[in-house]
Amino acid sequence: MEQMEVDVEMTAKASTSVAPSTSGDGSNKAPNAGTSATTSSSNVMADPSTVPSVTISLHPLVIMNISEHWTRIRAQAGEVCQVYGALIGKQKGRNIEVMNSFELKTDVVGDDVFISVDYYMAKELQYKQVFSDMDFIGWYTTGEYPTEKELAIHKQISEMNECPIMLQLNPLSRNVDQLPLKLYESVIDIVRSEATMLLVPLTYTLATEEAERIGVDHVARMSTNDTGEKSFVAEHLVAQESAIKMLKTRIKIVLKYIQDVEAGKLSANQEILREVYALSHRLPVMQGNAFKEEFYTQCNDVGLISYLGAMTKGCNDMNHFVNKFNVLYDRQGSGRRLRGTSSLVWSTRP
Repeated sequence: MEQMEVDVEMTAKASTSVAPSTSGDGSNKAPNAGTSATTSSSNVMADPSTVPSVTISLHPLVIMNISEHWTRIRAQAGEVCQVYGALIGKQKGRNIEVMNSFELKTDVVGDDVFISVDYYMAKELQYKQVFSDMDFIGWYTTGEYPTEKELAIHKQISEMNECPIMLQLNPLSRNVDQLPLKLYESVIDIVRSEATMLLVPLTYTLATEEAERIGVDHVARMSTNDTGEKSFVAEHLVAQESAIKMLKTRIKIVLKYIQDVEAGKLSANQEILREVYALSHRLPVMQGNAFKEEFYTQCNDVGLISYLGAMTKGCNDMNHFVNKFNVLYDRQGSGRRLRGTSSLVWSTRP
């Protein structure tokens, strides 16, 4: 499928970093002094002259997933919180393609954040069943600049993946010229005669497939009104809601008229009553035999497709099992033949 790549260089420099302090409950708060924030960020960054070892292709779906994750948690908690998740994609040599993401469960102990390995393993197994060609390649979080806290989490992730990448999205950024995110990889450098893990900023490009581009454009495109806060999807849903409200109001008026006629409060208008009668008899048409037959046929088709999919997966698993069994049987047969040959040689000796 055709891909469109837009070069976006995001190079971070430690000398100009300003990192937010992170409280124990996971919420980010602005630092009291710019100097302390710069020092905290510079402690985890490698020398600016360090050359990155990989190139990144980032899909917009990942950015939307992270933004949705942060927005949802903020709405639920009522405050700005830091979120964490895993990145999955493909790696070919020095090229990494970040294609999707999922959330990670964390445990907070004091100021330390610990990734739940059991939850990660379960989610990875589920994603492997759907996206078998994708692998775990790194993790994401939110914030402005990496600090010692992010570096400690990166060390935990390094136990799951040898060379993970880190994506940090700043959802509070007001910079409209470039995307508010940065990518990093880790390197081991000698600091004060000790081996220390440091972060190196990476450059990336946006890579979108045609289907993904259409879907993202349909959902994320903003309207041209003054507020600029409603998408075309939201406008369509608002129009439907208005139509349903109007229908409900008209039905209440008709029902009130019928009730007043029955109570003798209003005189009966035969023309209006005939129209109400005709309108009320439109709904039972959907309960006819033709509708039921078509409905059951469609349900059977959906069930049959699901059943065929399950059978196909079962046949595929059985095929893999037979192949592995044949390989194991051939190896055991070769061992038996070798043992038989050696015993024959020994028996023929004088």
